[in-house]
Amino acid sequence: QVQLVESGGGSVQAGGSLRLSCVASRHTPSTYCMGWFRQAPGKEREGVAHVESDGSTNYADSVKGRFIISRDNAKNTLYLQMDSLKPEDTAMYYCAATPWFGDMCSRYVYAFWGQGTQVTVSS
Repeated sequence: QVQLVESGGGSVQAGGSLRLSCVASRHTPSTYCMGWFRQAPGKEREGVAHVESDGSTNYADSVKGRFIISRDNAKNTLYLQMDSLKPEDTAMYYCAATPWFGDMCSRYVYAFWGQGTQVTVSS
């Protein structure tokens, strides 16, 4: 079992930046997928960014070039740096982790989830 706690959300104006953090209750080895997801009111949850087992990253098209996901294994922490924020980025953001058994992390149903942190971007 892995417990995840997100922080760093808030309200910003369009064009601003936020950095989300997610601390895991225990070490999650590199053989775990870790990712950020978001859900806006009335919309389905979507994957935003993932860190693969080899350390590579992949992003949703809507955030490419603006968001950066990173992982600090020594601190059991996952980050999401969000720049050039847009009103359509407004959502609850969730951190998630799951054991990796092959294939791309973006194709997994994640097993462990945080409680979420709200991001609101005003125009």
